[in-house]
Amino acid sequence: MSRLFPAPLLSAALFLLWLLLNLSVSPGNLLLGAALGILAPMLMAPLRPQHAHVRKPWVMIKLICRVGIDVVRSNLQVASTVLRARQRPPRSAFVHIPLDLRDAHGLAALAMITTVVPGTVWSELALDRSVLLLHVFELHDEAAFIEHFKLTYERPLMEIFQ
Repeated sequence: MSRLFPAPLLSAALFLLWLLLNLSVSPGNLLLGAALGILAPMLMAPLRPQHAHVRKPWVMIKLICRVGIDVVRSNLQVASTVLRARQRPPRSAFVHIPLDLRDAHGLAALAMITTVVPGTVWSELALDRSVLLLHVFELHDEAAFIEHFKLTYERPLMEIFQ
């Protein structure tokens, strides 16, 4: 059964989405929706990543709260820097951050975090996953930023996924 339906919820969602987009429950649309719901997940099953194993859910909850606080704080900092850009232009820089995190799920979460937090952009990850190149909109002290990044984001992700 799992070979025919490797992702049953995805199959059901694709089937319902097909019917909703076509605004019809004609036999042809039911057949096409069923084919889409069965074939798409079956063909895409080899592309699905391994299942993540969350080791410390409490750390994950604390990390989510911390990211929320950082998003608000960074929004205010970026807005203030933009408003004062004529008097003092921002000190943008690319920062090389050595990584200890190797888990694919942890790296994906780290990429999402850096995308969500204003003022940081994930630019490049070394092929061996040992160094992250990050663009920072306003950088005062590179060493302090790297320490903060590793302590605030990388270490909790390592506790959660490794």
